[in-house]
Amino acid sequence: MSVPGRLVLLRHGQSTSNADGRFTGWADVPLTAHGEKQAAAAAELLAREGIVPDVVHTSVLRRSIRTADILLEELDRSWVPVHRTWRLNERQYGALTGRVKREVRCEVGPVRYQAWRRSLTVVPGPLPDGELARLRADPRYAALRGGGLPEVESLADMIARVAPYWVDVLARQLYTGRRVLVVAHGNALRALIAVLDRLTEQEVEDLNIPTGAPLRYDFDRQLRPVVGEGGYLDPDSARVAAAAVAAEGQA
Repeated sequence: MSVPGRLVLLRHGQSTSNADGRFTGWADVPLTAHGEKQAAAAAELLAREGIVPDVVHTSVLRRSIRTADILLEELDRSWVPVHRTWRLNERQYGALTGRVKREVRCEVGPVRYQAWRRSLTVVPGPLPDGELARLRADPRYAALRGGGLPEVESLADMIARVAPYWVDVLARQLYTGRRVLVVAHGNALRALIAVLDRLTEQEVEDLNIPTGAPLRYDFDRQLRPVVGEGGYLDPDSARVAAAAVAAEGQA
């Protein structure tokens, strides 16, 4: 069997909710101007490393889609196949959606706040009925009608919905030697990395994904990562940005 292809994971560029310090979830917010610059900078890093994608996967949320569009345009690869799926959406944050993280932390205390953000299994309250009805009426989620659309999700729920996409779609493309780019969201990528690297619960809780920072994975012939948790193309900047993500809501 030939050596598998290469996988690059990229959290979308900064969104308006990121800039405001809010829980975003499935709210469909745009990128900021800085987020668009991050997408272009990610393209420069991929070009520098010679990792030009053969196929791209995004969520169905505009911040993911726009990031991928900018990146492909910068690479002159707007023609490559792009697949969009709700399985790569951000975590459904339920009642936290749209709320300012700092205010939530002050309201419930640091322990519960951290559990809601990073725990594998703890969830906040569900999405209000009106917001849930609006999402159920959205044509993007037609396949989830009849009770399939989540009211709220834990990270364990995220892993359960991302894992089949890894097995059925991404892994199969990598086995054919393709260079696969996934442009998604912080928690979707945490879930995917948990699957790839078989992370422990504590490792999952400690994992923070910065916006706009390409993360490269190489694999052996059994599709096992050569380096655990991959390697950022700009590791110094990614380390600083990941620390900032970990500290969100604390100031």
